Amino acid sequence: MKIKNSRVLITGGSSGIGKETAKQFIAKGAKVVITGRDETKLKQIATEIGAIPLAFDISDLKSIPQKAKEAVTLLGGKIDTLVNNAGIGVFPILGEITEADLLNVYNTNVFGLALLTQELLPMFKAQQSGNIINIGSTASLKGFARGSVYAASKFAVRGMTQSWQAELRPDNIRVSLINPSEVTTAFAATSRKERNEESNKLGSEDIAQTILSVVEMRDKGFVPEVTVWATNPF
Repeated sequence: MKIKNSRVLITGGSSGIGKETAKQFIAKGAKVVITGRDETKLKQIATEIGAIPLAFDISDLKSIPQKAKEAVTLLGGKIDTLVNNAGIGVFPILGEITEADLLNVYNTNVFGLALLTQELLPMFKAQQSGNIINIGSTASLKGFARGSVYAASKFAVRGMTQSWQAELRPDNIRVSLINPSEVTTAFAATSRKERNEESNKLGSEDIAQTILSVVEMRDKGFVPEVTVWATNPF
């Protein structure tokens, strides 16, 4: 797809991978709406990078139909690419997992992602085109100690992605899963402060470049899944 003049919605776009992805889409001429829970921060980042802000907590499942309509309106009634980037993680060991842990992570990483995509699906189907980019993780591929909640949520995203690929290919809708290994962002930091990039770990730029390369492929092909590792994390 040609990115110039395309319309893009990125959830969790006020920091990290979402912010950098928005910057790269905008640099190539796309109109981009970014979402986030902190309205003040969101507006500040949107002004900084030239995006359109939409305050939206995707874990508030009942708000999703209205927020999806608002996003499409802000994009001028059309959407070409949805980047399902918003995500959270908690890492309790088995024996310490709470109901709140499960609900908080799944409402954002799985339920909100699925319901938002579903709200936008009629538009993608009507235009017989579009890109749905789900941000997974290497935790989508293999569990790890303290990963019961987070890894399971990302396994769910991988399963949904594969199911949507089977359902939507006849409508020319491309669904891709991006699996980053560790990225130096504010993810899982209670302060929400961005981490400084480290020479041996991935940065947001690397994942944003991956997303754009997947979207820029000619429409006759698509990348079902791509996993990105740091070259030498040791």
